[in-house]
Amino acid sequence: MSILVVDAGTSGVRGAVVEGDGTVSHTVHRRVPPSSPAPGFVELDARVLAEAALEVASEALSAGGPVEAVGIANQRATTIVWDRATGEPVGPGISWQDLRTAGMCLSLAAQGIRLAPSVSATKLAMLLDLSDPDRSRDLCFGTVETWLAWTLSKGSVHVTDATNAGVTGLVEGETPVWSERILAALRIPASVLPTIVDSSGPVGEATALPGAPPITGLAGDQQASLVGQGCTRPGLAKATFGTGGMLDQCTGEGRPGFDTRGEGGCFPIVAWRRQGRLRWGVEAVMLTAGTAVDWLVDDLGILGSAAESDAVAASCPDTGDVWFVPSLLGLGTPVWDFGARGLLIGLTRGTGRPEVVRAVLEGVAHRGADLVEAAERDSGLPIASVRVDGGMSANDTFLQLLADATSRPVEVSPVLEATTLGAAYLAGMAVGTWSDEEEVAEAWSPRKVVEPYQGPGAESRARAARERWLEARSRAERTVPELSALEF
Repeated sequence: MSILVVDAGTSGVRGAVVEGDGTVSHTVHRRVPPSSPAPGFVELDARVLAEAALEVASEALSAGGPVEAVGIANQRATTIVWDRATGEPVGPGISWQDLRTAGMCLSLAAQGIRLAPSVSATKLAMLLDLSDPDRSRDLCFGTVETWLAWTLSKGSVHVTDATNAGVTGLVEGETPVWSERILAALRIPASVLPTIVDSSGPVGEATALPGAPPITGLAGDQQASLVGQGCTRPGLAKATFGTGGMLDQCTGEGRPGFDTRGEGGCFPIVAWRRQGRLRWGVEAVMLTAGTAVDWLVDDLGILGSAAESDAVAASCPDTGDVWFVPSLLGLGTPVWDFGARGLLIGLTRGTGRPEVVRAVLEGVAHRGADLVEAAERDSGLPIASVRVDGGMSANDTFLQLLADATSRPVEVSPVLEATTLGAAYLAGMAVGTWSDEEEVAEAWSPRKVVEPYQGPGAESRARAARERWLEARSRAERTVPELSALEF
């Protein structure tokens, strides 16, 4: 019983067939990169995204079908508005990375409404102000999974799942439900909103595809990755190291005991919803991960490719006490300082290319340790090992540095992008391919496990490294005081 998955990331969309044993096959990818027409602006063409999604889904289905169901995973909070009758977008899709509504967020904060510019709420309000100022048109709002479900169903399905609704900034409470208070403040008509549904369960048919398979799985990318790496028991956690980094930990049935951000700097998230029952988690955020390696390639030119960083970093035994803080876009969890800036310190005449490259990888690894420690603090649950996916999980030197920085085993996902597998699990549980979350947890089988250094003085060595790292991180903070003062 195989599942078709449509997985829409920040720069492209992937179609794949996932078999009942978890094998991912018949993968087809199309690049749909965002554009940046002005500083702080990040947009996508929703029509192009829809066409690419139909192409990859059809090609994967042709090669590996028929399938029992369809699952969708997506970049979260990217905002699309379209005309209900024609299905035509009324403007560009506004990416989760877009910061043009930061001023609106600061104005709302003065009214007691705290929204970050990365969530959907103010993006939606802006698109409505531009396309429907008097709020008289019959429009639809959706994040990417909503738009793809609409596309695959030929306009018969207008839904979002609980994981995506939870990061729009438009919901409140433990259910969650659309917030009348926030809708009123932003002049958002309830009629534009999709219905909130389970992450695993039937929502309609993909009539745009041969055989019209049912759409039975929807999830934001990080939650899909959490499920894809078998983290369906309380305490289990995964980290995705791509352009940025996200650590998500399953906390179980109870909502984390804080509203918007915990003392450790994590956010409460809906991990998934099935049969009406919510599972919760906490999420820690690293703004810069793979971007730091790209900086070495694209801007400094000291690497020919990101993949080259593995061998170059491995060519020296240590950094020679060189430290890099990957805060090129500010710091996320646990500090949340938008005015922090990247820092490279400890350079000597003997510092060479290998030491700098290794320091960059080690800096990202220590930021990973920051996320682990923050999640444990905010969830109250220990993290015994870290499961990892994303582009940097292919870098063996980074994996060892991560294990050493966290002092925990690192379990490497068998697939580079576990979002696809997680969307398949959610869709498959709805049609019986997998029976429940416990079977998903049992299915986890890492590609390999990387153990932290366990030689003489391992504990004191790890403690000293963390102290040096935290000292360096503190020196990177408040580089731009005006930005450091911003609080969302």
